[in-house]
Amino acid sequence: MNAKIESNPLIERLPKHLKQFIKPQDYEDYTPINQAVWRYVMRKNVDYLSKVAHSSYLEGLKKTGIEIDSIPSMYGMNRILSEIGWAAVAVDGFIPPNAFMEFQAYNVLVIASDIRQLEHIEYTPAPDIIHEGAGHAPIIANPEYAEYLRRFGEIGCKAISSHKDYEMYEAIRLLSILKEAEGTPQSEIEAAEKAVEDLQNNMGELSEMAQIRNLHWWTVEYGLIGTLENPKIYGAGLLSSIGESAWCMTDNVKKIPYTFSAAQQSFDITKVQPQLYVTPDFAYLSLILEEFANTMALRTGGLSGIKKLIDSKALGTVELSTGLQISGVFTNVIEYEGKPIYLQTTGKTALANREKELVGHGTAAHLEGFGSPIGKLKGINLAIEDMSPRDLKAYDIYEGETATLEFEGNIKVVGEIITGKRNLHGEIILISFKNCTVTHGETVLFQPEWGTYDMAVGKKLVSAFSGPADVNSFDLIAHVPSSKTIKASTSEERDALEVLYHTVRNIRETKDTTTSLAPIFEKLKQEHPNDWLLSVELAELLKERNETQLLTEILSHLENLKKQRPEVAQLISNGLELIFEKEETVH
Repeated sequence: MNAKIESNPLIERLPKHLKQFIKPQDYEDYTPINQAVWRYVMRKNVDYLSKVAHSSYLEGLKKTGIEIDSIPSMYGMNRILSEIGWAAVAVDGFIPPNAFMEFQAYNVLVIASDIRQLEHIEYTPAPDIIHEGAGHAPIIANPEYAEYLRRFGEIGCKAISSHKDYEMYEAIRLLSILKEAEGTPQSEIEAAEKAVEDLQNNMGELSEMAQIRNLHWWTVEYGLIGTLENPKIYGAGLLSSIGESAWCMTDNVKKIPYTFSAAQQSFDITKVQPQLYVTPDFAYLSLILEEFANTMALRTGGLSGIKKLIDSKALGTVELSTGLQISGVFTNVIEYEGKPIYLQTTGKTALANREKELVGHGTAAHLEGFGSPIGKLKGINLAIEDMSPRDLKAYDIYEGETATLEFEGNIKVVGEIITGKRNLHGEIILISFKNCTVTHGETVLFQPEWGTYDMAVGKKLVSAFSGPADVNSFDLIAHVPSSKTIKASTSEERDALEVLYHTVRNIRETKDTTTSLAPIFEKLKQEHPNDWLLSVELAELLKERNETQLLTEILSHLENLKKQRPEVAQLISNGLELIFEKEETVH
């Protein structure tokens, strides 16, 4: 299991650019303290969430093979997830939003394999295996929700980002890493918080990606389901946070009916949420998602779509009414009467049809960029794509002829036609010229000495979206996050404490009732006076053994710890409640 990526057919079919984010889950890296943190959170959550979570949660825990006592291995999860048509992969912390959503589109759950520190047991801003494994995985056992998640990924990965979104992703990733790491100087955290805040206050109009991330946050991460008066939890952020899952059920958190307007509601990952949205059922989530998708350039295309791509400064695709897809970094558009009439990319560009690159029109053929008129010819009602072979001949759009094509908006193409390409419906989608000149008024857009001119055919720009049409057209193994997650530091004292946790775990798992727990407690008290979780675990074992004298001593020690460390008082109480509640329910 060590340093091996456990597979599942769904992982095999992932494109290369997504596989770059996958890392092995080094199960041996989880320490006995990590295992104790998982067990504490899961026991507390399952106990509490059985009352307030959507019924799919507890059913899903069983179906997805997530155990309460041990951190799940990706091998086990993949084996069981494959039965419900999903897979899971381990990654290093936050990955870019487009990639995260694209994984979902392939029915693959992204799991940050690190686990929160004991000091952040209630909540961590960094994604971790408790959040992903115990939060996201169980709910996908619900078929309606699983389809929503897949569809969300499919639509979300096509959302166009602004160049500021990427800065925000990097800033949030760094802040989450610094907050989760032990011993980060407060000044560093404050500087990172200020960077996030400054960006938040200066994002301008929200991009499609920012809006769809808001929808993701208020549903997949922090969603409630049911009625405003009696909502249940299904969002993974709530399911994996001991503190917030209880807090969100109080009147301190405003409950709002989930609507399309949630796309405009931004969030702060470092604070508890002041309001939450309630959906009546999972099917309603898909309804709102489709409503949002109808506003995206993916479905509206047009001038605003190409302008969004230019603003993103990133690789994107436009699709024309003939089905021709142009993928590259768009840098210019010429408009006329509110419509795009000429569009231009800079640098590597590829042409495709139905997500498949056109033979001979990959990035090697269009290294320097691509430019083409779109729209109708001036004074002719019939668009080129609608012309029959006879019409094309009549207008000199024919092999070997020198054609003069004047488009609306004063774009003129003059050159000798070499050949054309058609789509499956027989519509002409591309015309290639030699000795070609393309002008817009007095401005020359293409000249004969530049070589062959390939002209896209399409009367309308019907779609614009993020990323390439054919993922194989570009080398997408490009952006590796600039920050790396910080592993917990080790020390002699920490190592000695890990040994004690390991001993107690071993006693519990082997059902050993003879080894005395007194020396362990003595050592814990003397050498690790601030640790609280192992004392709670010892109390649990002593309760089962009915060793009241030592149990009384430990309970007294924990009472003192509550006074000395008020920040963990509630955690101690919650842990003890689980042990003694069990006793009450038995009698």
